[in-house]
Amino acid sequence: MRAYALALIAAMTALAAPPATWRVDYHHSGTAAAEIFALDRVVREPLPWPGHPTQNLDESNLGKYFFEVRDRATNRVLFSRGFASVYGEWESTEEAKRAARTFEESLRFPAPEGPVQVLLKKRDPRNAFREVWSLLLDPKDNTIQTAPPPNPSPLMELQRSGDPSEKVDLLIIGDGYTLEERPKFEKDARRLMELLFAKAPFKENRQAFNVWGLCPASAQSGIARPSTGIHRRSPLGCSYDAFGSERYILTFENKALRDAASWAPYEFMEILVNGETYGGGGIFGQYATVASDNAYAPYLFIHEFAHHFAGLADEYYTSDVAYEASKERLEPWEPNATADPKGQKWAGLLSPNVPLPTPWKKKAFEDFSHAIQAKRRTIRAEKRPEKEMDALFREEEAFDTKLLGTDEHSAKAGAFEGANYEASGYFRSQEDCIMFTRDPVPFCAACRTALFRMIRWNSR
Repeated sequence: MRAYALALIAAMTALAAPPATWRVDYHHSGTAAAEIFALDRVVREPLPWPGHPTQNLDESNLGKYFFEVRDRATNRVLFSRGFASVYGEWESTEEAKRAARTFEESLRFPAPEGPVQVLLKKRDPRNAFREVWSLLLDPKDNTIQTAPPPNPSPLMELQRSGDPSEKVDLLIIGDGYTLEERPKFEKDARRLMELLFAKAPFKENRQAFNVWGLCPASAQSGIARPSTGIHRRSPLGCSYDAFGSERYILTFENKALRDAASWAPYEFMEILVNGETYGGGGIFGQYATVASDNAYAPYLFIHEFAHHFAGLADEYYTSDVAYEASKERLEPWEPNATADPKGQKWAGLLSPNVPLPTPWKKKAFEDFSHAIQAKRRTIRAEKRPEKEMDALFREEEAFDTKLLGTDEHSAKAGAFEGANYEASGYFRSQEDCIMFTRDPVPFCAACRTALFRMIRWNSR
């Protein structure tokens, strides 16, 4: 009888155990006019799947791309996720019109019990997802990489609120930190984590998160910044100057990043690069980046994480960006920008009797911002000291605070023209927001709603 009970307990434990984590690494190649996909490898990561077992199907309709894992025997969808990608951003640059490039990407999902078909889809001009690639996978395939990669560093529990399957699992991973600088990384990570949880809606939902830390040792301190002649081979391959944009930090070494990150139970990831120069980036469903020691790191850490975590669009439109504007004004998939001046995307958030579109101090804002941008271009062209650029940031912050204010309770929710890198044709829900300026303001109504929805969906 005792043996039977023990066997029953063992069987129930096995049933309750989370599945392994599978990762499909592939190459995404092409130009602005065409793209192709090619399998690199299938990997079984060293840690179990960290997601909640009832939240396998993504119904958010977010992302430029979307993938499904379908059971081959029944055609039932076992898992799905929307996401954006480095390639998806690059294809809108001028370079993509004249040259082809290849980028590394990955799809992560719970290991299936039997053969599956992975379907990758992309939005068409009408915003509908269309299949662009497909592959068949079998758990019995002996080419699946099951050997774990080298463990990059001890795992840090920066905040553990519960089992990974019941929490939002955020990994803060360092790049450009030497072995001796690992204590600095932990201090930086804890400082920025606390600032994230001081901002709504993360503040009131702090216990919905686990936060982990990893810090692969770098041979040299700092990361690459080619525009100033600085080149580094950091463990994760992060660099300033992505797509020719001086402040944009990305890594194009996805496999190195994923192998290192696989030693943490993560669903979301922010790369903390060891540097003083203003910079960062955020790609929905992939990763976010931020330079640790810049005065605006607290703002950037939150701003870029919001891109990555909830697919929020940039609401600013006067800054220089690498992307080329589209002549059409298609409805963005991002939840905080719309082409509809009546604000139907966030109709339930609109303030009573607010005019649509909503008047705001647009001309004064644009006149000042364009003047600041001209000064920035001059500083960059003349390679003047970084402190001059920081002084412009402070000047801009002070102006925006004075012009737009900081009181979230008096801020109207409407449809304010200017968003998504465009001065006209796109609208945001409030006059100011973390996704719009660097002055100390909260997230706008549409952003808060989107962030809260993602927190609730990813935790129990």
